[in-house]
Amino acid sequence: MRTTHRISRAAVVFTAIGALALTGCGGNDDSGKGKSDPDSGSGGESSSGLVLPKLDGEKLSVAAVWTGAEQANFVKVLKEFEKRTGATVTFVPAQDPIINFLGTKIAGGQPPDVAMIPQVGAIQQAARKKWAKPVGTEARAQLTKNYAKVWQDLGAVDGTQYAVYFKAANKSLIWYNTKAFENAGASEPKTWKDFLATAETVSASGVAPVSVGGADGWTLTDWFENVYLSQAGPEKYDQLAKHEIKWTDPSVKNALTTLAELFGKPSLIAGGADGALQTEFPASVTQTFTGGDQPKAAMVFEGDFVGVNIAQTKAKIGTDAKVFPFPAVGAESPVVTGGDAAVALKDGKGAQALLTWLGSVDAAKIMAEQGGFISPNKALDAAAYPNEVQRTMAKALVAAGDAVRFDMSDQAPQSFGGTPGKGEWKILQDFLKNPKDIAGAQARLESDAAKAYKS
Repeated sequence: MRTTHRISRAAVVFTAIGALALTGCGGNDDSGKGKSDPDSGSGGESSSGLVLPKLDGEKLSVAAVWTGAEQANFVKVLKEFEKRTGATVTFVPAQDPIINFLGTKIAGGQPPDVAMIPQVGAIQQAARKKWAKPVGTEARAQLTKNYAKVWQDLGAVDGTQYAVYFKAANKSLIWYNTKAFENAGASEPKTWKDFLATAETVSASGVAPVSVGGADGWTLTDWFENVYLSQAGPEKYDQLAKHEIKWTDPSVKNALTTLAELFGKPSLIAGGADGALQTEFPASVTQTFTGGDQPKAAMVFEGDFVGVNIAQTKAKIGTDAKVFPFPAVGAESPVVTGGDAAVALKDGKGAQALLTWLGSVDAAKIMAEQGGFISPNKALDAAAYPNEVQRTMAKALVAAGDAVRFDMSDQAPQSFGGTPGKGEWKILQDFLKNPKDIAGAQARLESDAAKAYKS
């Protein structure tokens, strides 16, 4: 059930107009920001109508690959669950690929109660291995009430609901350092051709134009997917996501050729290919927004969650850090979305209560207030987000409804689309290092994909 979805053109325009017009909105803007109104009792009904069971003395665990500020923000959501139910919840740091991490825990007889799974393919694997437990009645009620059908479908396998999407992402954004742009006399590009020209303008000013977190292979899959979706179009995107066409298809060659226009010019990438391959995603962001007038890079590509990392610097979103849509390679700018879903791995009232909680507007509000997060929960008031940039991106995602399209690599089998040092992640890292070998990259991608989709 690897359906893919794409945010509508109207939503793209809305995001672009709303986010780019915000010249005075700092990251600490509290105007209109929602305030938590938690229920202080154990169990019972909250002001939103959410009912949670009493779980006094019960110990639960939640595994996720989140680290740093993202982990800290999520722990606040778990703390509120503890307060309302009386349970004790432990956050368990997981490693990528999470399906392997969970397999080890299950084999050892110690699975977490709930896992936050970032790939559709991994949810499907967990269900088919019979690790995942079906979503209960109360959590399904939250899904029906608060979520567009697309987000419900993404968490279902063969007609059974196994996952509750807690976090979504618009993964088609390029963030930039306004001082670096001003010093270079650069403007926001709308097309890929303009993007490359802007990069050359910034380079001539003495600042590396683009920061690439190539040490994390998933960022490179996002680069490819945005180029491919815009250039090849949604029908081809769907076909490649399902491996209905091969990676040796001419459309893949065209996308890699386009990507090589950036990857093949070391002067356009901070540290060149070697530097990029040693740069992890968080550093790719922070090095773009530190260093005063001489940051290590002027632009960084990734989703709305970049805001979490910008918050670790002194830069303010909307003034020092602005954002524009991924440039159009074809007729339209692409918008790819991703997300993290909660899956119960143990039977019992506690795990199901956690799914119900994570599907609620109350839980979404707590996480949204921290910034660097977008919820697919359509019942969440956009006032909960800490600044207008976040509010605008969230409104666009929710307004798109069932017209959203999901990250391609996250739909693939984990061995191909989600494993460090293997499959698509490793091959695209090799391609970043040697972007002239397009045919070789295609052949290796097809070989690894063919094996993964058969298994």
